[in-house]
Amino acid sequence: MADGSDTTLTAEQTVVTEAPSELVAGIKSFAAGHGGAKAVIEYVGKRGARIVLVGGDGAWGDQFADGTDVARLACSLAGVDVENEWERELMDQMRPSNDLWRSMARRTMAR
Repeated sequence: MADGSDTTLTAEQTVVTEAPSELVAGIKSFAAGHGGAKAVIEYVGKRGARIVLVGGDGAWGDQFADGTDVARLACSLAGVDVENEWERELMDQMRPSNDLWRSMARRTMAR
């Protein structure tokens, strides 16, 4: 009896050649308004991927894409570098707004 299997199920790989123009425009707009930007792409399951953008001025925002491949292509088309993970320098650059701090405090106090 042979070890292993001679039939292996594999997911069909599709090559993404287009990204939604609204997504690319949103990323470009954020980068232009905040002195450039860097992105971190997070897989969020069936929803797709979250693109967290960190501007040169410390502001941050996010966009959603159908998948990580679409997110990477959109960032590439928008001219935004994608970081592989949350580096300390990138996190130190982020400057949350006062409104965000207040909303986080409300969620903590409500528990």
